[in-house]
Amino acid sequence: MDYKTTSFVKWAGGKKQLLERLESRMPVTYDRYYEPFIGGGALLLDIQPSKAVINDTNEQLLNIYRQLKMDSEAVIAAVDMLDAKPCDKERYMQIRESYNQKIQKHELDAESAALMIWINKHCFNGLYRVNGRGLFNVPYNNKKSGRSIDAENLRNIGRYLRISDVEIRQGDFEIACCDVKSGDFVYFDSPYVPINETASFTAYTKEGFSYEDHVRLSDLFKALSDKGVKLMLSNHDVPLVHELYKDFNIDSIDVRRAINSNALKRFGKEVIITNY
Repeated sequence: MDYKTTSFVKWAGGKKQLLERLESRMPVTYDRYYEPFIGGGALLLDIQPSKAVINDTNEQLLNIYRQLKMDSEAVIAAVDMLDAKPCDKERYMQIRESYNQKIQKHELDAESAALMIWINKHCFNGLYRVNGRGLFNVPYNNKKSGRSIDAENLRNIGRYLRISDVEIRQGDFEIACCDVKSGDFVYFDSPYVPINETASFTAYTKEGFSYEDHVRLSDLFKALSDKGVKLMLSNHDVPLVHELYKDFNIDSIDVRRAINSNALKRFGKEVIITNY
């Protein structure tokens, strides 16, 4: 595909700044591309594999991919309607409430996709966080005006998803990988392991992602490796990750963490792990 595409949302752990380093470590050839924690899809949208399986637990996020695939113009028009009026805290809270009603009713349409994209541009630090009931609760970032989208990018994403064999799944990462075969390539960009003991495990959905989930992920990594699947995984450079993946190739890299509210903590180290 000749159309450049990039992520449509700012996402915690987004890989835009790491694309060059990730792509330089990818296998030269592979059959089907799998990304069980798709998030903002920075790597997928940059390399645009012709055969792919993408997955996440966040149904509203996946709805954006589905709506762009079906009718990107409807999503663009809905975002433009939201952008037509200046934003203040009161309006942000009203739109956030509308979005949460969509979440509660499991309404998955172009309007839901537009609401999530718009809120991502107007919430604090582009953070996606939900409470115990699964409702979005991030405060306003004081962004009053300006376009929330690059319309041509959304059109190009929709075009890529339509002309390529991209299957969109929702659910647990193990289930998403149930049909991975030898020669396929899987990129795991899971929620991060906390940097320190006081940090909490990440919760982009109300179910969260626990220590046990990270152990389960490392077990899956080993099982798929034994099957001849090509694997790459990224996470924080912390002792637990080194312990879980000690049998594989671990590269430590410097990163910028723009989503951290504390400017002094916006630099750190991550790892890129491969089995080849």
